[in-house]
Amino acid sequence: MLINYDEFSMFNENISEYSLKVSALPKVERISCALQDGRSLSALKWGTQSPEITFVHGSAQNAHTWDTVALAMEISVLAIDLPGHGYSSWRSDGNYEPSVLAPDVATAIETWAPKTRLVVGMSLGGLTTLALAGQRPDLVSSLVSVDITPGVNSEKAKAITDFVNGPQSFASFEDLLARTIEHNPTRSESSLRRGILHNAKQQPDGSWQWRYDRSTHPSPQDTTKRLDRLSALWDVISQLECPMTLVRGGTSPVVDDADVAELKR
Repeated sequence: MLINYDEFSMFNENISEYSLKVSALPKVERISCALQDGRSLSALKWGTQSPEITFVHGSAQNAHTWDTVALAMEISVLAIDLPGHGYSSWRSDGNYEPSVLAPDVATAIETWAPKTRLVVGMSLGGLTTLALAGQRPDLVSSLVSVDITPGVNSEKAKAITDFVNGPQSFASFEDLLARTIEHNPTRSESSLRRGILHNAKQQPDGSWQWRYDRSTHPSPQDTTKRLDRLSALWDVISQLECPMTLVRGGTSPVVDDADVAELKR
């Protein structure tokens, strides 16, 4: 059975599940801009004013990661689909390292959110916004990193990378949901259903595939090398010209006490 998907139809579920005090559903629109190399970058713009906050999601996610947050804040914000994710174009070279993604985030802020006073990034988005702060400090007045530091390594990220590098195609929505529940046992089934609808797409034969770019699959050795290169972002942190806040997941293995100590050093 084909499922009818409308990306703007589920906000009331977010509001109900988290008991949000929302006066009225805000205006939300899907926007896109052309990049210099011919790719397109997509985002969600919340509200009617110039966005005050820019949100950047994590690896294998998309701009809808921030729906509940945006609904709760009731101000104008921007949520970007990173290249290779959501409705943004894929990179032909399959390179989605933070230093490569940062210029596209800069373009998004300059184009859609020049008055941004805070940039928030989760996971890959957090590393990308760190790279952005190093490359374009003029665009980052304040920075929040959600459960990520340059201290992430293959061991800390193993559960995440195992899930992301798992099957691409699923015979049914329920098969995909079961896989996702197994990886996210602390989240409600309703929130995972919404997440899948935003992050996967149904094929004409009824099967489902992830929406993010999985065309290049780095070997475990390549993944380790990519994670090792992130250590250079510690130098960015030491030279930051803006305040930075780390939000650490209470049960997450991605950030440990040593990372926090290094961040404070």
